[in-house]
Amino acid sequence: MNTALTPKQIGKRIAEHRRKKGFSQQDLARFLEIPRSSVTQIELGNRNLTVIELMKLSESLGFSIDTFLAKEYLVPEEVAIVEETAVAYKPVRVSEPVLNIEKFRNVLLYILEQCAGKPNVGETVLHKLLYFCDFNYYELYEEHLTGVKYKKLSFGPAPYNFESMLIDMIDRGELQQIKTSYHSMPQIRYLPLKEADLKTFSAAAMEVIDRVIIQYSNSTAKMISEIAQNDKPWRATEENEPIDYELAFYRRPPYSVRVYEEDEQDNI
Repeated sequence: MNTALTPKQIGKRIAEHRRKKGFSQQDLARFLEIPRSSVTQIELGNRNLTVIELMKLSESLGFSIDTFLAKEYLVPEEVAIVEETAVAYKPVRVSEPVLNIEKFRNVLLYILEQCAGKPNVGETVLHKLLYFCDFNYYELYEEHLTGVKYKKLSFGPAPYNFESMLIDMIDRGELQQIKTSYHSMPQIRYLPLKEADLKTFSAAAMEVIDRVIIQYSNSTAKMISEIAQNDKPWRATEENEPIDYELAFYRRPPYSVRVYEEDEQDNI
């Protein structure tokens, strides 16, 4: 089916009808039998919509296809026009992150095993490596790796309760804290005193963690902070507020780590 409408216009119209009906993105995902992240991409205009999907949406959301595709389009009543950005959009929680302290300890130990010998990997770099491990894994698999919550700080994302978790690991004899300097700047570093239990990780988790280490572990604190500050989840969050994992689905290349399916046949 051909139309002069752009995917972004189509996505915006779908989002408007969805809100009018009081449906969540997860509701549409179940009805269309596609991942919820694909609904996000449709509404953002990053994924084309098939004719069959449009027919299903017409049925579930109660609109005429001819009217929906018309150039002269009226916004459904009771729906405020809001620019579809991650800042304006309030993501629907699919699963609230719950800290898995065992996984967190082992992810941290594994990262340190691979990176503790690098003079650039201090506490700031460590924060960002953990952030990218958690958010990349969530974007790819729609489930949490460690369940750690992150907050937006001026220098980038940082895990909540990071110091208390590290103190606990130091008390357990798993880590050693070292205060040093790097390029004449004070630096806090950590050395692993225990090997990570790799049995706590799936092969998929290991692949995500290894990719993050390869991609970012040679960065200075300033470099990796600037990289994290350009990531959509950080940019779309207010200062000192928790960063919603759902915002990972609003990433753009080169930050997005997921290839979103786009049907090649019967696209609008």
